[in-house]
Amino acid sequence: MLNEIEAKIDKFNPFTNVYGLSRSILALSTLLTLLLNDTSIFFRPFAGSNEYPLCSENSISLYCLVPNNTIYLEVIRWASIVILTLVISGWRPRITGVLHWWVTYSLWGAAIGLDGGDQVTAVFTLLLIPITLADPRKNHWEQITIQKGHYIGNKIITLVTHKLIRIQVAIIYFHSTIAKLSSEEWINGTAVWYYLQSPMLGVPHLIEGPIMKLLSTSFVVFPTWGTLIMQSILVLALFAPKKYWKIIFVFAVLMHEIFALFLGLVSFSLAMLAILILYLFPLEKNIIFKNNPFLKIKLCQNISKGGEYR
Repeated sequence: MLNEIEAKIDKFNPFTNVYGLSRSILALSTLLTLLLNDTSIFFRPFAGSNEYPLCSENSISLYCLVPNNTIYLEVIRWASIVILTLVISGWRPRITGVLHWWVTYSLWGAAIGLDGGDQVTAVFTLLLIPITLADPRKNHWEQITIQKGHYIGNKIITLVTHKLIRIQVAIIYFHSTIAKLSSEEWINGTAVWYYLQSPMLGVPHLIEGPIMKLLSTSFVVFPTWGTLIMQSILVLALFAPKKYWKIIFVFAVLMHEIFALFLGLVSFSLAMLAILILYLFPLEKNIIFKNNPFLKIKLCQNISKGGEYR
């Protein structure tokens, strides 16, 4: 029995571009937030407080380790942009893994005006640290040859961490679904109409007229209950066979891209795309994009045999 487990672990290669793609998208989400907003957006007085950044005595946020001055805060913002660019490039996961989390934690812990995507990014960059530390590659886009019996400990760490990440993704969707089911608007199918009326999240003016006219009819039930059904399916995907993962992934991404289009939640949608890749793509298979990268994704098996991965 023990020998069978060891043989399976020996054949398991988690060091593919799957988690690398997820890391890069997470970094892109934060990078866009930092590039498109200056420090005055994140660090300013807000209702009930004139103190900023939001720092506790024990905070290790980068923005709390420098004087509260626009110049210093700008330096940290641009240093964070450089680190995120390195993460996207895939350079040295063992180094940039911890730095990536520090950048996302620093922004989430000290800034105002952020959305749930920034919180998701801070959580999952932390959960990814054991995988990045176990990754022997110089670049997370690289394919490597692993001799039989090598990196067993690294593989076990990565496998266990990935299982925990998948559980955390399922918990996020479970919590979101349960919270919605406690609201009368979600139960009666009208919640989407109210969300799109929000002055903070409302529909872009270009398409507001026809969309709101459509959602003022009984059609509103379909996107409202459709969201509940899709999130429920995503919870159950934790236990689904791998052959169904790609189908669930496509519909889940479609749901989040609709959120991005109609609610302006771009960074949130990118963050959710990243964790859906971790959730619904086998870690041991490289993603090969053919022609249309969204619709024609091919998974290529990598097996540790001492020769080149194919």
